[in-house]
Amino acid sequence: MEKHEVKTSWLKNMAFEADVMGQKVIMDAGKQVGGEDRGARPKPLMLTALAGCTGMDVVSILKKMKVEVDDFNIIVEGELTDEHPKHYKNMHIIYEFKGKDLPMKKLEKAVKLSEEKYCGVSAVYKKAMELTWEIRTVNE
Repeated sequence: MEKHEVKTSWLKNMAFEADVMGQKVIMDAGKQVGGEDRGARPKPLMLTALAGCTGMDVVSILKKMKVEVDDFNIIVEGELTDEHPKHYKNMHIIYEFKGKDLPMKKLEKAVKLSEEKYCGVSAVYKKAMELTWEIRTVNE
């Protein structure tokens, strides 16, 4: 069984540095709550994890389908609860593809395969909140 471990060290005040498989990620709070704004906030990193996970899946699947895109962006919107502990009650993923004569059916299939079969982050998040997605294309 594969296991991951992340070591996170306090940098003082509200800042932390996480060692994620040899890559450094700095987290900090905003100045309005006592931080120094030196890094990302922890909760939005959840959105980042989802974007990275599904994005890597989609790129890999499209490559196997021999679909070439000129550009690909993923926007993840998360809506927080009003009460504490504040957490995401839903997330919406927007897949933005740019290219010429993009085959919508193949784009949809790649996204569905990621969302329904391959992305472990979305599999866990679906147990805690509603996840929705859409595809936007820009023809060049």
